[in-house]
Formats: sequence, C-alpha cells, structure tokens
Amino acid sequence: MRKKILVADDEPNIVVALEYLLQRAGYEVHIARDGDEALRQVEAHVPDLVLLDVMMPLRSGYEVSRCIRERSDWRHIKIVMLSAKGRDAEVNKGMEAGADLYVTKPFSTRELVEKINGLLAS
Repeated sequence: MRKKILVADDEPNIVVALEYLLQRAGYEVHIARDGDEALRQVEAHVPDLVLLDVMMPLRSGYEVSRCIRERSDWRHIKIVMLSAKGRDAEVNKGMEAGADLYVTKPFSTRELVEKINGLLAS
C-alpha cells in the first residue's frame, strides 16, 4: 500500500513541484492550499506525512500541527514544516507545535524527498 502525503502550501509553484516529485517517488499525494483545507484533507485521507507551510491563509501551519497532535488517532502522522523563516525561535516554535522536522525555504527538493523517505521508513 502506497504511503500518503498531504502537501499543504499556498504557493502554487511549490505545490506543483512537490506533487510531481513525490508521485514520482511512489507516494499518493493530496493537496491543501490553506490551513482549514489541510485539516479537512487530514480527516478525509489520514496521511502518513504532512508537508506543512507555516504561513498559510485561514490557519497557520503551527495551528494545523497542534490540531493534528491533539488527536490520538493522528499522532502517528509525521509533520514536516516548511518556512522561509529560519531563525532559531521560529524553528523552536515549529518543533513545539509538533513538527518532526523543520525545513527552511528555499530547499533542495531532492534532499527534501530523501528526508521524507527517511521519516517514513522509521
């Protein structure tokens, strides 16, 4: 059974690139373009991993991550936060909100896919 990944980001270029690369890597990919849609997609598909942009419309990535971590049936979901903000305070805030990994933009898509593979293998 293919692993499911939700890409939650409001930047179309990032979404298209990640969707293509992750599908090519063998993952089933779902898309959300704002925080509320991200939570609806998690409810509908229960992904194995969520790529979560910090700055999204309606709900921030931090809020979405906290909502995911509050539900015991979703605690297994891996969360990778994506953000242009790379200061230690922002990284710490992401990790405290429940992220398993915090990646700053711009990032190497190939390296990101490798990190995702590693998270989902563990």
